[in-house]
Amino acid sequence: MGRGGIQGTCAFLLVLLAAGGGERHRPPRRKCPISCSCTQDNALCDRTDGVPRGLPPDITSLSLVRSGFTELREGSFLQTPFLQLLLFTASTVGLIRDDAFLGLLHLEYLSLAHNQLETLPRHLFRGLDALTHVDLRGNPFHCDCRIKWLVEWLGSTNASAELGECWGPAELNGTQLSQLRLQDFDCITTALALFQSLPFQALSVEPFWYRGEQHVAITQPFAGRCSLLEWDHLAGAFRAYATINGSSPVACKPLVVEGRLLVVLAQLVGGSHVWRHEEASGRFVRLQELGPQRVRKPNALTSFRVDGDWFLAVADSSKAGATTLFRWGGRGFYAHQALHAWHRDTHVEFLELAGRPSLILASSSQRPVVYQWSRPGRAFLRHTDIPDMDDVYAVKHFRLRGDVYVCLTRFIGDSKVMRWEGSMFRDVQHMPSRGSMVFQPLGIGSHRYAVLGNDYSFSQVYRYDARSGLFVRFQELNTQAPRSFAHLAVHQRDFVFAASFKGDTQIYRHITVDLSA
Repeated sequence: MGRGGIQGTCAFLLVLLAAGGGERHRPPRRKCPISCSCTQDNALCDRTDGVPRGLPPDITSLSLVRSGFTELREGSFLQTPFLQLLLFTASTVGLIRDDAFLGLLHLEYLSLAHNQLETLPRHLFRGLDALTHVDLRGNPFHCDCRIKWLVEWLGSTNASAELGECWGPAELNGTQLSQLRLQDFDCITTALALFQSLPFQALSVEPFWYRGEQHVAITQPFAGRCSLLEWDHLAGAFRAYATINGSSPVACKPLVVEGRLLVVLAQLVGGSHVWRHEEASGRFVRLQELGPQRVRKPNALTSFRVDGDWFLAVADSSKAGATTLFRWGGRGFYAHQALHAWHRDTHVEFLELAGRPSLILASSSQRPVVYQWSRPGRAFLRHTDIPDMDDVYAVKHFRLRGDVYVCLTRFIGDSKVMRWEGSMFRDVQHMPSRGSMVFQPLGIGSHRYAVLGNDYSFSQVYRYDARSGLFVRFQELNTQAPRSFAHLAVHQRDFVFAASFKGDTQIYRHITVDLSA
């Protein structure tokens, strides 16, 4: 506050002190604190280091000017319960606690002008039912969600207010607080909160629908099994209801074909097999061994339908192997086409590009290759590759506003988000990724995320920002060496599974948070 402002305030206070129709000042009922001057009903304190103690308890007016402390704590004025006017101006206070004005049932006029307040506590005016005027001018308010309540209060109170202007954020700098509207605040955000830990390591997480419910299949390499989980309504948590035992599973793919639940268990040793769920017993029985002469070192599976047929693609990472496409033949999956021989494929992703069924194969020896379905030949033919992206470990796709995007994971070097532009993929965004083996897009309701795992540090959750068209850092997850992330919706609740290769597999719940609360 400038010299003129302080002089004006002091003149106003002198008028208050002299009120009473010319009556001579009476001495205070008890000693006035140092740095204060007191009359029968009023006290004026200058340059104090806190709310002075020993103020006359029955004063009705208190002014604190140029105070040197930074915080008003709860119950700061309990010693003066009859205050009707409180001026706390031209000071260094930057923080006011809830219930700082507790007990001031008679307070009518409150001034917090010309302090260092960037925000105000939500319950600042709780219990101040007699309040008729508030002065908040001259404070460097940051007009974010923490101050939304003030806009709501101003719309519902009969008290008059002098408010000042916003100093931030940048888009509201210089805006008068009196001009703010509730629609100016976007205060609803989301978060992933840890919900449940599963006491085992895992490689892949595959959600699937069966009998009108969502389930999840989890590959446990060290335990040598595939676990199928469902929601336990009584316990309010996920539980395993079936297991398929193996020797060295790396992928577990459930799919419902002709009404039957099948699970493909890909293994490094002991062969890969297709298992069928028996309705009568509720158990899984082995249906077939999958391509014993073709599947050498499987690394990833994907299933899809093209022209009415079910297909299964197995990415093979052996030096002498080839990614193979199998077609369902009524009693099992049979080899249909060999793709990409001798290239140590690490991942295969099915998607549609411009309405055409397509596959993307990621390899440790060359750039990812795009194949497209040829209906006359009933086979996938090489179409193009993805430029400037060697050593891609995995590819995951998503759709946004009619466009097709891919998230490409690299263990060394930047991972990328790329967009299909008619004939090839082009760069959209780079993400630093040292030690990443999964870059998973997730769509939860109207929200779009991408989770970049990390073997050496926290995994990064990115959220899509529609204004910039980019993913921005949103949250960190402490999951050790994640290998897969998957979204599961159960009874109007959303969960994200995080498979950990070195620790407990984690389940996070997707929650909504009101930042203005």
